[in-house]
Amino acid sequence: MRILLAGGTGLVGGKVMAGLLEQGHHVLSVGRRASGVVHPHLADLLADFAALPALAAADVAVCALGTTIAAAGSRDAFRAVDHGATLSFLKAAHEAGTTRAIVVTAVGANPGARAFYSRVKGEVERDAGAIGFTRLDIIRPGLILGARAERRPLESLMQSLAPLVNPLLVGHSSQLGAIASDTIAEAIVLLSARREAGHHIHGNREMRQLVLQSR
Repeated sequence: MRILLAGGTGLVGGKVMAGLLEQGHHVLSVGRRASGVVHPHLADLLADFAALPALAAADVAVCALGTTIAAAGSRDAFRAVDHGATLSFLKAAHEAGTTRAIVVTAVGANPGARAFYSRVKGEVERDAGAIGFTRLDIIRPGLILGARAERRPLESLMQSLAPLVNPLLVGHSSQLGAIASDTIAEAIVLLSARREAGHHIHGNREMRQLVLQSR
């Protein structure tokens, strides 16, 4: 398959890229920075998401873009990445003829949420759903476990507490816990092969089940 990937230099996106390449897929990594990966099936398209050029048609568009308000510097800057860049990429992919998309948001995403972070993530889901993809997979992880290139002190603290907290979260509350970036990436790679139409939401529990069923 041919895959368009935004966010390939991030924690989850980098692992998605590795998984797709390992399976022999062709990946076009779209972003402001080069992936830094050399592979015969990988190409980089360096571009500003505010002014993306026309993209090549692909089978699936995968968006793993995301930041934090602290890293972005302000709420407006955060929204520009998590909503603006995400929707710009997805619209460009759809205009190129891509009919399926996978988007990473977050647990608690809701356009009506009082919390700014959850509200923006919910707006992303709502607006992505209006683009017109035949199949749209929404990935809603809890706290993402893994080593990031950038410092996120609060996230690092929460990651250290995850082994104590996760066993206490059962049933629906398990969706709120931590999940390994490897598991998220593996689930996304598996979902990239799904062709059934519809709008599908995958939380921690669904992603873990998907990965376990594939083994």
